[in-house]
Amino acid sequence: MPLIALALLGGCIPRMEPPTGYESPQQYEPPRYEAPRQDTRQEAGQPDYQRQRLDDGVRNRPAPPPAWIARPVSPDAQSIRASSYIVQPGDTLRAIADRTGSGSEAIARANGLERPFIVRPGQRLSIPAGRYHLVRAGQTGIAIARAYGVDWSRIIAANDLDAPYTLRVGMRILIPGGPVTAAERAATFHLDIDDILTGGEPALTVNQRPTRATGAPNRPLSPMAALAEPARLKGAFAWPVRGNVIAHFGPGASGEKFNGIKIAVPLDTPILASADGVVAYAGTEVANLGGLVILKHGDGWTSVYGHASQLLVQRGQSVRKGQTIAMSGDSGLADRPELHFEIRKGRTPVDPLGQLPKR
Repeated sequence: MPLIALALLGGCIPRMEPPTGYESPQQYEPPRYEAPRQDTRQEAGQPDYQRQRLDDGVRNRPAPPPAWIARPVSPDAQSIRASSYIVQPGDTLRAIADRTGSGSEAIARANGLERPFIVRPGQRLSIPAGRYHLVRAGQTGIAIARAYGVDWSRIIAANDLDAPYTLRVGMRILIPGGPVTAAERAATFHLDIDDILTGGEPALTVNQRPTRATGAPNRPLSPMAALAEPARLKGAFAWPVRGNVIAHFGPGASGEKFNGIKIAVPLDTPILASADGVVAYAGTEVANLGGLVILKHGDGWTSVYGHASQLLVQRGQSVRKGQTIAMSGDSGLADRPELHFEIRKGRTPVDPLGQLPKR
């Protein structure tokens, strides 16, 4: 057939469009993540780009690992003996700590020094013995505790750390107890809510300030960035779901203390933020609670949401009261779809029923 005829024939054949939703490999781009809608019902035929199934059965937005996983710690603490030191002209407490290998805060405690920790030439200081870990950039209290097989709460107590438990690069913190093997470290350390609240943020460099939360869920906060929490709690707490309370705050039947309440709800019920706040944690590292979201609200208030099947927010994201942050599930040690809900003031759990409106 002549080439002219083939061209004419080709012009009569209608152009076939690819089926709806098709993208050629050359045109494909990763989908952009958008904030979850308040109506969580998925539209017919709409691909679920917002969630990614994890190995533990909880769905979550793709997010960087927490800082204690992204920046592990080597147990390289320096052990020093008790000694004394004569302050030289130009010395600062930090310089003395660097020279002796002890921690500046430990030296201050041992000698009854108060802030701003001024020392005078000729002053004799007692240098306390111990194992001291030098804090590096990005390291967290959790990672340090895990490296030495010591509960983070013990390190807090040994170093007399106060809220907000901020670590600074260059600090030397005292590690209580003696050296342990790798197997003992793995068996000893168990992550809990208090660890995340007090030891989950990476160390700050000198004069560095924490990063403010963002309302853009498609821009996850780097695990190496410390998160700034709100200054003030806005308004009162609201119920995160509607359902029957099946476990109450306080001692259980076997004597263990329960730090929150459990609310029975159908699977995949929207879990709502109980108050305005920022996401301090969204993940699955606390095994017994499964899918977990922790919000900080300011004035030392925190709310905790566990056993979720889907996590719809990321660390560093600001949320509004009533916003859907997760979907209910039976992850962790739950034996039915339910929500584990806590409210804490500082490190202390309080009865949520005393903070929520009466029903």
